[in-house]
Amino acid sequence: MTIDIDLFLAAVATAVRDKQVPVVDLIAVQTRDPFKVLVATILSARTKDETTAKASARLFKVAPDVASLAALSEEKIAHLIYPVGFYNTKAKHLVKLPESLKIFANKVPDTIQELITLPGVGRKTANLVVGVAFQKPAICVDTHVHRILNIWQYVETDSPLKTEMALRQSLPAKHWIGVNSLLVAFGQSICRPVSPHCDICPLEKKCPQKGIRPRKIPGVKMDKNSTLKFVSWNVNGIRAIEKKGFVTTLPDFDADVICLQETKAQPDQLSEELKNIAGYTSYWHSAERKGYSGVAFYSRIEPSAVHYGLGDAEFDCEGRVLTLEFDTFYLINIYFPNSGENLTRLDYKLRFNARLTAFAKELETKKAVILCGDFNVAHKEIDLKNPKNNVKNAGFTPEERAWMDGFVAAGYVDTFRIFNQEPEQYTWWSYRFSARAKNIGWRIDYFCVSEGAKTKVKSAAILQDVLGSDHCPVELLYRID
Repeated sequence: MTIDIDLFLAAVATAVRDKQVPVVDLIAVQTRDPFKVLVATILSARTKDETTAKASARLFKVAPDVASLAALSEEKIAHLIYPVGFYNTKAKHLVKLPESLKIFANKVPDTIQELITLPGVGRKTANLVVGVAFQKPAICVDTHVHRILNIWQYVETDSPLKTEMALRQSLPAKHWIGVNSLLVAFGQSICRPVSPHCDICPLEKKCPQKGIRPRKIPGVKMDKNSTLKFVSWNVNGIRAIEKKGFVTTLPDFDADVICLQETKAQPDQLSEELKNIAGYTSYWHSAERKGYSGVAFYSRIEPSAVHYGLGDAEFDCEGRVLTLEFDTFYLINIYFPNSGENLTRLDYKLRFNARLTAFAKELETKKAVILCGDFNVAHKEIDLKNPKNNVKNAGFTPEERAWMDGFVAAGYVDTFRIFNQEPEQYTWWSYRFSARAKNIGWRIDYFCVSEGAKTKVKSAAILQDVLGSDHCPVELLYRID
């Protein structure tokens, strides 16, 4: 399908004219200062615009230019820019920036080739600075740009870099500078990564809508004889993610059931806002030890029963399994143990795995079973970036992978691999070394179904654009009869 890119971008421009301008564009308009544009762009990576704006303001109040930035310590910079994503890493880059700019006479260079020599600057940042700060032809490909242009089928690419290269060949030059600003605003407000608002999009009738599931129109009740949407996410601390806006963003998933792992909270530590999100009923199974493990559900469909744990005290004290029972299936939410440093908990994990498999097989005698959560294992070499270097590490040991082999052989289907056989599809990234930005990750979060339920699976996906944890959510669309 060929789209009229001029028409599409004009429609987007009209749709977002009252939306908030991306913070880097705003700083460029307000200051016309390439230094501030560069610094704000570095800060903006993997960070919400609101957070970037506040952090930039604090930093620029103390260090409005290269000379004043050079006077700050790494610790002071980190303090000023907190809580932007990867603030410690960004502080390391910024403290080195003044020295790196000396070869350019203490000025920000205006070419991509020169900019990418600076600490913390990749092609996306370089393109944005060239286009926004210097108004020179450049194509910045934010994740929104990459995602939306693939939804439109204007490009068919699997990475932002490939999208940039494709656009250099096909996108009219008049759109180069403005396309990022337009599509970021559009992606944040209407064509959102999760449950895009197609019902209010001016392109609804023209858009190919490749690979997306539009949100349900507000006020229209779900047809119980159609498709359910499940989302599973290791949030690495429910109270931590609450501070990042979880309560207001959870409804954006437009999921019928949301399954959380590693909640790290007991009932008396939960706020009323967390326990009572409008439209959802929450269910919690916590570890006896405070600040550890834990699983939870938010469901907008009422289960016929709720089952807590595996019925085994050795494992149930850690709050790792919670099951909702519905008319035609069970949904098991699991936070598998980590084998630990030096594999100190490998034996414990293997015992848990065996008990979990037996539990699922017992339920399967009654009705279909869906299992989801953080399995804490990458099954195949395709499921992590550096397999050869991790053979002896937790999550990729021969013992854990052998269990996963047996789990699949027992009739449980890894739903994601039904639809996607591509490498570099990950759900967890270390917080160290900018691993997520470089996509050095592991796929350890799954939706699996019993063999008899395989035909009811409509799609399975990884929601890599959703931030807030070191894991991203995974999604399953499941047909019910």
